[in-house]
Amino acid sequence: MKTYGGFLISQVRQLQGRAFEKMLKDSGIEAFNGAQGRILYVLWEHGTLPISEIGRLTSLAKTTLTGMLDRMEDSGLVMRIPDKKNRRQIFVSITEKARGYREMYDSVSEQMNALFYQGFTEREVTEFETMLKRIIKNLET
Repeated sequence: MKTYGGFLISQVRQLQGRAFEKMLKDSGIEAFNGAQGRILYVLWEHGTLPISEIGRLTSLAKTTLTGMLDRMEDSGLVMRIPDKKNRRQIFVSITEKARGYREMYDSVSEQMNALFYQGFTEREVTEFETMLKRIIKNLET
């Protein structure tokens, strides 16, 4: 049986990314992009985290994450905090500037979810997300 799951997921990712970037811009959020928004979302939800945990929660590679955090720190959205007990460990926290974007970001995320799941029943959304979580688990092992 020929399958297209990986290709379709890749296509969804590209289209969703473009739509989300446009929604951010239309809402006046130009301080960060969608990928940086994922980092901020994780920090809004979990508070101060080590870089390795941000990478795990966002599925961003450490090299990608480091560059993004550099740009976000330069623009005043995050700050790095050295661990006093372990010099190799660095924590990342959001700034007041980043906290100010939370409400607008949540609104854009709700718009994106409405677009993403347009025409789906609640049951279909639940089944779809369950299957995606299984795929993620398969890929993580």
